[in-house]
Amino acid sequence: MSSSVPTKAEEVVVHAGGCHCRRVRWRVEAPASVVAWVCNCSNCSMRGNTHTVVPASKFNLQAGSDEFITTYTFGTHTAKHTFCRVCGITSFYTPRSNPDGVAVTVACVDPGTLRHVEYRKADGRNWEEWFENQAKAKAAEK
Repeated sequence: MSSSVPTKAEEVVVHAGGCHCRRVRWRVEAPASVVAWVCNCSNCSMRGNTHTVVPASKFNLQAGSDEFITTYTFGTHTAKHTFCRVCGITSFYTPRSNPDGVAVTVACVDPGTLRHVEYRKADGRNWEEWFENQAKAKAAEK
């Protein structure tokens, strides 16, 4: 029997975070326990980025932050790798896997609201094949 009250793992909280110099700041509504993706694509592996994806509607860039953001794209230009033009930290970006979402860098979430992070590997080097296999696996679960 399911309950309409979220469990501790499903509890949605407001996480705050941003870049190293704190010029880019944001808030995001997400569970207290999240799945974070460790991607081996050329960009993520060089940056050491580990992220969790949230719907764009749950992400709120704080006032004034946009003046410190710059964006890098490559390949299909679907992913928008945003970073602080002052300190260079990518605290969030638009992922290729979910262009309607926001990938939040887990290490950039302020301490205190993340209860648990489950790390999973994403094969960004073989992205098309990996993404297709993920979609098939989700369909098989239903």
